[in-house]
Amino acid sequence: MNPLKLLKAIGFWLLVVVIVVYAVFPFYYAILSSMRSGSALFQVVLLPEHFDFSNYIAVFAEQPFARNILNSVIVAVSVVAVSLFLGVTAAYALGRVSFRGRGALLLMILAVSMFPQVAVLSGMFELIRRLGLYNSLPGLILANLILTLPFTVWVLTTFMRELPKELEEAAFVDGASPWIVVRRVFLPLMWPALVTTGLLAFIAAWNEFLFALTFTLSNEQRTVPVAIALITGASQHELPWGNIMAASVIVTLPLVVLVLIFQRKIVAGLTAGAVKG
Repeated sequence: MNPLKLLKAIGFWLLVVVIVVYAVFPFYYAILSSMRSGSALFQVVLLPEHFDFSNYIAVFAEQPFARNILNSVIVAVSVVAVSLFLGVTAAYALGRVSFRGRGALLLMILAVSMFPQVAVLSGMFELIRRLGLYNSLPGLILANLILTLPFTVWVLTTFMRELPKELEEAAFVDGASPWIVVRRVFLPLMWPALVTTGLLAFIAAWNEFLFALTFTLSNEQRTVPVAIALITGASQHELPWGNIMAASVIVTLPLVVLVLIFQRKIVAGLTAGAVKG
């Protein structure tokens, strides 16, 4: 083998190893820390010495963490469902129907996603309070849509524009309505984009903290990011880092599993439209 090619291959795989270690090591160390307690948490150990699941048991025993996980699941799944439904219908209108101001409307939708959360916090709080949704899961769902819907509409509109017009025209010739075209013609072709945007919307809703902290009051209505932030120890100045690490591992695992399951669809959705033949 050519020495130059060998050096390039070695360098490439060394770079891959460095990137993987850099990305995976924080989660790996969180798992190690979640199985330790007391002063052992502050000792640097790279290999597990023993497997102690007492921190995981304590997370569920000392607070309604199972209810917090259920709240996060309900909020995230509802946000994904609403975002994809509205995103697909809006993408059809913006990507396939010609009307005046379409470009300006798309830019306006994209501009909404550029505002920081704190900029819309007061207005969103007043809206949720007036609607009677404060300290409720529907209020969190409504608040999270402002984070996920603009991105979902923009990505799905870009994908919708790349679909062949002949498919739509043939369906119209056969007497199909626009809704039938979207549901039976476009949706089967949009699965990669739907999986990608849906997973990103799920992650955004699952990890959202500011709205969940502001719009909930009781432990029974809080989602997992707020529940983890409010974990306290025996005294105000002592934080149970083992419990916090255990809770962090618990709420991170579903995201890791989802990414591993849908990784091919995610790659296909992210690269859709990059090459036109």
